[in-house]
Formats: sequence, structure tokens, C-alpha cells
Amino acid sequence: MEQFEKLVVSVSQLNNYIKGLFDEIPVFRNVYVSGEISNFKHHLKSGHYYFSLKDENSVIKCVMFRTYASRLRFMPENGMQVLVKARLSVFERDGVYQLYAEDMQPQGMGGLHVAYEQLKEKLFAEGLFDESRKKPLPRYPETVGVITSPTGAAIRDITNILTRRYPLARMILEPVLVQGEGAPAQLCAALRKFNEADACDVIIIGRGGGSIEDLWAFNSEALAREIAASHIPVISAVGHETDYTIADFAADMRAPTPSAAAELAVPNLSDVYAALEAKKTQLLAAITACVHKERLRLECCKTKPCLTNVRFVIDESRMKTAALTQRLEARYEALLLAERNTLRANIDKLEALSPLKVLSRGYSVVKKDGKTIYQAAQLAGGDTLEIRLAQGSVRATVEETRS
Repeated sequence: MEQFEKLVVSVSQLNNYIKGLFDEIPVFRNVYVSGEISNFKHHLKSGHYYFSLKDENSVIKCVMFRTYASRLRFMPENGMQVLVKARLSVFERDGVYQLYAEDMQPQGMGGLHVAYEQLKEKLFAEGLFDESRKKPLPRYPETVGVITSPTGAAIRDITNILTRRYPLARMILEPVLVQGEGAPAQLCAALRKFNEADACDVIIIGRGGGSIEDLWAFNSEALAREIAASHIPVISAVGHETDYTIADFAADMRAPTPSAAAELAVPNLSDVYAALEAKKTQLLAAITACVHKERLRLECCKTKPCLTNVRFVIDESRMKTAALTQRLEARYEALLLAERNTLRANIDKLEALSPLKVLSRGYSVVKKDGKTIYQAAQLAGGDTLEIRLAQGSVRATVEETRS
């Protein structure tokens, strides 16, 4: 019993002791484990990744702290087969052993390729690559903006093509890094600079060929969004013909090479001259046909009597004047007759209402002192009256009134 009591330890002491044993074993400090990700959780606040690795028979817990997680080129997902470089140790609080991942690579394809596919799928779902968002390239640009390395083969190819094809256009170079950690930020800044100053009519952004690592700056999400936001049309020319980057999908036009981008940006001046000559020939033919047509019309007009016989024109004008005079006189007579009829009707109405008409039927009007008398009560014996007849009037004296 005394021997047993000497071995009594706390849970924390025991877990700490076991952790020390794990940490002291050299092989546990650098372990490579292959398995399938499950129960993946991205702790947004801390930035840590928590997940499990499993195979057909077993499972082990894993954690990847933010310092290491931020270095991954892809986002881990459940069901993904990965190879994890980790340190095997014990989590004292729970008394479980787990992997502390320091690096992770997808099995079957590289991490960069997975990151590329994930970002491509994400931006495609947002509609960033939709054809409806693409802007047309200008036919005759005055200024071409170029964003690339000032020392690479790409700028030489672009300069040669622009100078040979369309020397009328001015080229503005915005020198940037095209690979490395600082490249995406410089590429984005150059795009913003061109757009804010409205410095050119079309932008070429790109570089020569290389490995996926060399071209990785053009797979930046920030650069893709900057290209999509540009109000100036953007031509992406990254790598060789078989190389495709996220920038290619976001741009308004994708060129297989920097040389091809220069050919897309400007027309061929000799082709422009040839097109102008063709238009000139068409215009001269149209003018010649028009002049010929008008000459025929003139010849036809010269034979008309109105141009060959002046008296014919005068006689025709006289006939037109006579016809117009007759129409005017007829119209005048019609209007005059209508007015006469209206006047006659009004006279008849007035005559029907005239008091003289009443007097002509034997009636008379009796007035005293200029006032019309309507009843006998208005008069008295001896009053002097004026009686108006149909023809003439008389003065009379009242001898007697009767009601």
C-alpha cells in the first residue's frame, strides 16, 4: 500500500508527464501523415484550422495554427486527401494526443493548383468572368498602357509590335514586379493609377512564360477584382499560349502571348490604309453614279416645254390665274349671297317685332307728357294727349274718363 501511494499523481501531472515523453521523442517532432480531412473548422477569430485526418481504420485530431495556416496557397476542405507535415504531441487539457500541422499539401495535385481552382470557382460563381461584363476594345486607340516588367522579353515584344503595326499610338509603360510576394500589390496599384488618371484607351497587363509559381502573381484575387473594376478595357497576356491565369478570365480580352496582346490592342496601319483606299474607291463610284443620274435628269428637263418655250410658261400661268380668279369670284358671290340672306332674315325678325306693324293694324299709342298711357286711371278731364297712329299723330283733350 505504501509503495502504491508513492505513485499517486494528479491528472494534470500525468498529462504533463506524457506530453514530455512525446516531445522528447525525435521522430515525433517531424512526422508526415497522409489521410483524408474531416470535421474541418476554420476559426475565423483566431485564424486557426481544426480538423481530423482519417483513413479506413483510424482517425487523429489535428490543429494548424494561424502562423502556418496563412502560408497555405489553398483552403482545406472535407474529403480532401492531403499530406501533412506535423509535430505529434499531447493536448494536456483533454489528455489526447494530436498533430500540430506545420504544412499541408494536397495529394494527387499541387497546392497551387488547388488554390487556383478554388479561386476560379469562387469568382466564377460571383459572375466576375461573365461575358456581359466584358468591355469592347477601342478600334483606333491613341494611347496604350502597358503593365509589365521593364526588363523582360514581354515589353520588347509589345514595343516592337506596337511600333511596327500602329506607330500612331503612344505607349505608356508602368514598370512593376511580375513575380514574387510584392508583385500583386504593384500590379493592382498600376491598374488603379491608369484608371484614376484616365491615362490610356486600353491596358495590356502581363509577362512572359514560366512555371505556375512564376505566374502566381496573376492568380491574385485582389488583381482579378481590380481588373474587373477597371473602366479602361484590359487585355491579359500572361505566359505562353497554354498558360491560363485568373487574370485571363477577369480581363476583357485574353491574349495567348504578349505579342498577341499588342496585335489585339492596335490595328495594322497598312490594313487601315487599305480599308481607306477601298472606302475611297466606293465613295468615288457612288459620286460618279450620282452625278450621272443627275445629268440624265438635267437632259430630260432641258427638253420640257417649260424650259424651251417661254410663252408656254406664260400661257400656262395665265390659265392658272384665270381658274383661280373664277374660283375666287364664285367663292365671293357665295359668301355675299349667304350674308344677304342672313341680313334679310334679321330684317324680317325686326319688322315682325316693330311697334309700327302693330299700329298698321289699326292700333295707336297714347302718350301724356311723353309717357305712354296704359289705363284710364292715369288721366283726368282736360288732360292733353298725343296719339301716335300708323301714319301721323294727333293732339286731343280728355273730356271724360271711365274706369
